[in-house]
Amino acid sequence: MEAAQTPAKLVIITGMSGAGKTIAVQSLEDLGFFCVDNLPPVLIPKFAELIEQSQGRIGKVALVIDLRGREFFTALSESLHYIKNNYTLTYEILYLDATDSVLVQRYKESRRRHPLAPGGAPLEGIRHERVLLEELKGLATQVIDTSSLKPADLKERIASRFTETGNNELSLNIISFGFKYGVPIDADLIFDVRFLPNPHYVDHLRPNTGKDQDVYDYVMKWNETQTFLAKLLDMLNFLIPQYRKEGKSQVVVGIGCTGGKHRSVAIAEYLGKAFGGGETESVRVSHRDSERDRH
Repeated sequence: MEAAQTPAKLVIITGMSGAGKTIAVQSLEDLGFFCVDNLPPVLIPKFAELIEQSQGRIGKVALVIDLRGREFFTALSESLHYIKNNYTLTYEILYLDATDSVLVQRYKESRRRHPLAPGGAPLEGIRHERVLLEELKGLATQVIDTSSLKPADLKERIASRFTETGNNELSLNIISFGFKYGVPIDADLIFDVRFLPNPHYVDHLRPNTGKDQDVYDYVMKWNETQTFLAKLLDMLNFLIPQYRKEGKSQVVVGIGCTGGKHRSVAIAEYLGKAFGGGETESVRVSHRDSERDRH
């Protein structure tokens, strides 16, 4: 008996103009995806039909959908609904985002005009585009904030997510950050650990980060830390299977303290170890702000 054919995979790449969609589609192309840039959403069902008729010859497809085709953009949700009800292929929506200030800077550096503000300031177009894409962002199965990512970092994030792994694998990204530098805009869950004793006020610990053993031990030794971690693990062990059941492919957990250097880093490292041995999760720990003030 022949093994059941694995359903084709469709990735919709969308998000803010200037947030890195070109790099994303290049990364997926390197992973063996057949990529199409700026396909009108009304043509997605026809494209899905061609994929199904290929009988497995086209197994991984990435489509870039953005506001260059905005006259067709409202048809996207209808097209995806049609695919879900009529074809066997699975689809994900990868949404790329960045803060307004970063997007403005990128437009200034590239000297390009924003597609929604061809004759005006980039910020005007960025704000308009964010409103138009708000609902779509809520439908995304994965959101990546590229504000602080270099192109190589974004490629790594995409490769770690879309390299072939187990069918039901969920990617768990744990990010430490400092509240004084802003909250990660792609986080699904945010936990504030500023209530924990702060190593910043211990002279010999101040220069180090939560990845250093002395700081890590200091953060972990308090009763309130252990109580918090027990409750946090209990919550995440409940939530992660629910996210997987809902069809999410990634969960981003943000752990924040004041500067993103000591407490949040230590807690993020602990969570990485706690979930790193799981059979169904791919766990990635990153520290957005830990090196900002390390002279």
